[in-house]
Amino acid sequence: MTLERATRHSRHNLNYHLVFVPKYRRSVLKGPVAQRLEELFEHICKERDWVIHGLEIMPDHAHVFLSAPPKWSPSDIAKILKGASARWLLMDYPELRARGHLWTSAFYVGSAGSVSADIIGRYIAAQKSKQVD
Repeated sequence: MTLERATRHSRHNLNYHLVFVPKYRRSVLKGPVAQRLEELFEHICKERDWVIHGLEIMPDHAHVFLSAPPKWSPSDIAKILKGASARWLLMDYPELRARGHLWTSAFYVGSAGSVSADIIGRYIAAQKSKQVD
């Protein structure tokens, strides 16, 4: 399975694993709240041409594995996903507002691709032998 994508100006394989945790690690992401959060993440990503490769909502945290074009930084992706989802969830489920904000200010992000650093190094080194004088 290749995750490489293209835009008018680039070819890219930028995949991010993001993890978000509710404030105080409360177990509030279950039942209809979890279902709604999944719908919101899918809608937010579709609007911005981000492709979700994996999504798992646990009671006290959420995992999103997605691909995004290079114009989006990982911190912008996290900010948009957390901000928009919190806004809609707090409107739909006012009881979530009991302790203030929905999400902590922190998040985890890891990048993933289909090639290793060793392969990239060999590819770059091989380019020198292909130079035309």
